[in-house]
Amino acid sequence: MTKTTAGCHVKVHYTGTTKDGTVFDSSLERDPLAFTVGAGQMIAGFDEGVLGMSEGEEKTIVLPPEKAYGPRNEELLFAVGREQLPEGYEPSIGDQLSVTSAEGGVFPVTIAGLDEDVVTLDGNHRLAGEELTFKITMVEVVPAEG
Repeated sequence: MTKTTAGCHVKVHYTGTTKDGTVFDSSLERDPLAFTVGAGQMIAGFDEGVLGMSEGEEKTIVLPPEKAYGPRNEELLFAVGREQLPEGYEPSIGDQLSVTSAEGGVFPVTIAGLDEDVVTLDGNHRLAGEELTFKITMVEVVPAEG
């Protein structure tokens, strides 16, 4: 049986949970997730976790924040005046917005705080700082070409 190596094209089913057991994502109700191992399409720990797996194999991996979405970075919290929000928009904590950086890049933020004049935005990934557990089932392994 072919074992997964860097460059293989794979399809997996997975369920991801946080340390307290809360499911944050799962492929079980949709098509398997397809990606190329080692191509940077996945978080580092997930990519590493599927190495050596064979079709039909199941595995559970636990990823520290450094191998998942990284530690929380308090420097990614910043305040903007409410006048900078779209006209007519009424913000709520937890809302997802897109912000354009001074360099022209667009990145997602979450509204983390509100007061009368200021909105606090959080540029961290929602799972930053979290230890994540993935239950993975290898559905298909296609060896790397060449």
